[in-house]
Amino acid sequence: MGDTADLGRFPALLFDLDGVITRTATIHAAAWKRLFDEFLDAYGAEHAKTCDAFEIATDYKKYIDGRRRYDGVDGFLRSRGIELPWGDASDPPDAKTVSGLGNRKNQYFAEELERRPAEVFDDTVELIRAERERGARIAVVSASENCRAILEKVGLVDLFDTFVTGVEASKLGLPGKPAPDTFLKAAEWLDATPQESVVFEDAISGVQAGRAGNFGLVVGVDRGGDAEGLSANGADVVCSDLAALKSHATR
Repeated sequence: MGDTADLGRFPALLFDLDGVITRTATIHAAAWKRLFDEFLDAYGAEHAKTCDAFEIATDYKKYIDGRRRYDGVDGFLRSRGIELPWGDASDPPDAKTVSGLGNRKNQYFAEELERRPAEVFDDTVELIRAERERGARIAVVSASENCRAILEKVGLVDLFDTFVTGVEASKLGLPGKPAPDTFLKAAEWLDATPQESVVFEDAISGVQAGRAGNFGLVVGVDRGGDAEGLSANGADVVCSDLAALKSHATR
């Protein structure tokens, strides 16, 4: 496991959003906690059953982080022995379906985001600006359907040449991470092969996707003290501050 890499030989860089560009995990987690606490309380009362509550410290990372919203809903509920109909993306937020709950979570996230805007990781922004200056093409690859709105809110949307978010993935029928499909599509849209592309990810599912797609370099961004987990799951390089890559990349 190293903390340096020669980015200069890669024409395409693919960045995850949450935990890599912006610090929105706490906002997402609060919305998920609100959603599942409400649902499990109502479900328990209706079925005379007690389910373990959603724990941000463990369940968020295991079932939610890096995954598409509906997949996160389904995965967590199954962990509690609950199976709901999948429903449709047009389901209202009060529908008792995976899609309905996912849509309610999105509503809660928007409300949380209004209360506390996303923070930006300056080291990532500096790296992206430096890499654009040397001619690299940049994509953001995120499971979030709010990705563009978040980037617009923090004034960074113009840094990216293409976007593969939850919106594009849904339209194209692309499976979410740990499948590599969204990263592969981003590389394609940047006119680069996977071997010519670098994946930047803070989630285990994300580095697994980078490894599964046989990308030229997978950078694990350790924002939460899980360097060993990122390395064990496919990261070639792990660092907590992307400034460590910036000086190497711009020599």
